Amino acid sequence: MAKRYLSIWFPFLLTDWMAIRRPEWKERAMVCAGASHGRLMVIATNQLAKAQGIHNGMPLADARAIVHELEIFDEKPGRKEKLLEGLAIWAIRYTPLSSTDPDGILLDTTGCCHLWGGEEAYLKHITGRLQSSGYCVKAAIADTIGAAWARSRYGNGAEIVAPHEQHLALLPLPPAALRIPGETTEKLHKLGLNRIERFIQMPRSTLRRRFGENLLIKIAQAIGDEPEAFFPITIIQEFEERLACMEPIRTARAIEIAIERLLDKLCLRLQAEGLGLRKAELKGYRIDGKTISTAIGTNRPSDDPKHLMKLFALNISGIAPGMGIELFTLSAGKTEKMERPQEKIWAGQAGLDSQPLAELLDRVAGKVGKNAIRRYLPRADYWPERAVKQAKDLSEHSGINFHNPLNRPIQLLPRPERIEVTAPIPDYPPMLFIYQGLRHSIKKADGPERLERAWWLEEGEHRDYYTVEDEKGNRYWLFRSGHYAAENSAWFIHGFFA
Repeated sequence: MAKRYLSIWFPFLLTDWMAIRRPEWKERAMVCAGASHGRLMVIATNQLAKAQGIHNGMPLADARAIVHELEIFDEKPGRKEKLLEGLAIWAIRYTPLSSTDPDGILLDTTGCCHLWGGEEAYLKHITGRLQSSGYCVKAAIADTIGAAWARSRYGNGAEIVAPHEQHLALLPLPPAALRIPGETTEKLHKLGLNRIERFIQMPRSTLRRRFGENLLIKIAQAIGDEPEAFFPITIIQEFEERLACMEPIRTARAIEIAIERLLDKLCLRLQAEGLGLRKAELKGYRIDGKTISTAIGTNRPSDDPKHLMKLFALNISGIAPGMGIELFTLSAGKTEKMERPQEKIWAGQAGLDSQPLAELLDRVAGKVGKNAIRRYLPRADYWPERAVKQAKDLSEHSGINFHNPLNRPIQLLPRPERIEVTAPIPDYPPMLFIYQGLRHSIKKADGPERLERAWWLEEGEHRDYYTVEDEKGNRYWLFRSGHYAAENSAWFIHGFFA
């Protein structure tokens, strides 16, 4: 199969990235500035700034003189390279071979375009996704890296060079399209050789003597006479196992066996490293070119393949093998150090340290959702709303024990709710209150208990809490905010007793 390459150029990468973060700058002239030899210089511009005469390498003072209301942000070392690497990793969804390029990315599209309906649809889909995200892009597909790079920079913006036509595609372009040094380009222009067609047929000995061997190499690579190295980005998973299938797998039982084998291998590696799995992803590569995936998560690190298999078993029914899966990969997206406590001989495990409990919660979370299970820990705060916090997992401890010295209610409302109250003189509990349209006559009461706000954290009124019991024997936790008879005084219900 003949090689095909896609080159994508981002002419305004840094300014496009900033416009995505600050949409209000999108319609303004904008530049990225950096220090060079003790002066602030323009490193990158957006399209509006370029149209007004600002270009890369211009002193920032001159750019401000041209455009008075110029938006400026500072250059950070490595930002451009990091952006290009992130875009190259993003492009792996379209081809397994993706690489960074100066001011752009390069994809080896050999054998991939038919999955999107051909090269035209493939190119339109990728460029459309990038443009909808806010990036200005120009792209081209050709048989060679050099031809794709040249047409993306000096072509019409989105081009497909027909197979074996890269020689003709290069002819009308300037010498810089060959990726040669600036001094070589200047020499060619001085001699009137301002298009590739004017010198590409010249004797090789003449070109070598006047312009050096590098020009000949670049020409040969661009037209396909010499190979050019391609260095794709590889995302290395520290813990990943692969299972290639002799025949395409289509049944649920076969998928289950494949997962079991992968888990056995992965868990052996984790046990050797003293680690446990927290997140794992299974991918299946079908013979029609599509990739399917499913993932699991655990509350505590686990290296038990049987337990992990039970979690994957919940998702097997959702795996669509299509015409068959020819390759499985299992990767550990997140691992944590796993401490194995010494087992007790005469007593079983109990409490939050129980591994069966953690495994049960994992299975329940796989069926009803992780957000349906919550665990709370006490927090050192007298204010009722901040007296507890939600735990991240079973292993988290706050170092504070739950206690109830002041007889707090077992159920607190998420937010105190306003009620209507009839109360006598200050410090006396209310005689009745109306909550959600129901009237409650108070027969017994205890209080007040005053809680002051943490003045160094927030402003607001203090609270006077009362525990009250109505005529039906139901008990409530009420409070008055502020002093009695003050303008900002109000009554609220905050909790319920059993």
